[in-house]
Amino acid sequence: MYPLPDPVGVSAVDYTALQNFAALRGQLRVSFTPHCNIACWFCHNEGDIPPPLTRKDRSQQPRNRTLTPDGYLTLIGTLMNAGLKRVYFTGGEPLTSPMARPVLERLPEHGPDASYTLITNGTRVRTHQSWLARTRLDKVKVSLHYFSDDTLRAIAGTRIGIDTVIDGIEAARETFERVELNTLLQKENAHEVERILDFALERRLPVQFIELVSTDFNEARAASAVSAAAIVAYLRTLTSDEHAEVTGVGQGRRVFRIDGVEIDVIHRNLGRHHVGQCGTCPLRAQCVEGFWALRVDHNGGVQPCLLRDDLRMNVNEHLADPARLVEAVAGHITRFTEGTL
Repeated sequence: MYPLPDPVGVSAVDYTALQNFAALRGQLRVSFTPHCNIACWFCHNEGDIPPPLTRKDRSQQPRNRTLTPDGYLTLIGTLMNAGLKRVYFTGGEPLTSPMARPVLERLPEHGPDASYTLITNGTRVRTHQSWLARTRLDKVKVSLHYFSDDTLRAIAGTRIGIDTVIDGIEAARETFERVELNTLLQKENAHEVERILDFALERRLPVQFIELVSTDFNEARAASAVSAAAIVAYLRTLTSDEHAEVTGVGQGRRVFRIDGVEIDVIHRNLGRHHVGQCGTCPLRAQCVEGFWALRVDHNGGVQPCLLRDDLRMNVNEHLADPARLVEAVAGHITRFTEGTL
């Protein structure tokens, strides 16, 4: 692991907000790239310009990459040493990035209560299977928002076939003990949701059904959003093993178990984790998430809220000093939770 921050050098720093966030299962989401080999219409790209808009208007481009593999590893190691436990690697499609392999192959060891998860569209898993098997990844989570070529094309604007995605899921299963699926509920795939569920249950894969997170990037197709009510009702015909979870960060969720397989439904009606800065936020009415993830982008930005780019902090100048880095991030989170940013 990377050296722990010097408690003498940063004695005035209050880590309480950062540690509380970690205790509530807050995520550190690390984006390797804003680029992707498909272009799902709903993509929020962790707050950067998403592929659908870039393809439509070349004048809109995501931020330039400034982080090196060592920079990524410094950020990850330092923030994990400071208390964060759950690290998710995202994009764009992370496996399209030249950063993926040199970072994932060198991940520091973590304790029993921490984890590394790769979130992918599945299309590149088979290609990179051999070196992925040598990483310390604990889990792979594959986005499966479609179950046919037609639906994949309607949602992602790609000629890649559904067989490539399914093969990527099988490659992940061959390589990792823990593989999960996630599906965004939308009109374009409403006719396939039950088939996706059947696919998951046949392979004993946990699956998470998610309601749309509205952003400026996808507002033109906001009418495609679908409530989780239908899948909740259907799951209740399959099992009586259900409970709601509203503790921790993020949205509340309904958890079902079918023959031991966990099915989550992210359900906005169960509330969300808002903190100090959220109280006066002009975007609160459209926010369905609250504070549940600390996002790190490939430009060295750290952002506590997907919808508020103005709350983003660049930490490149702190990478040479882990103590100063964790001081900056902890202070930023403290001010965010107190509403003083």
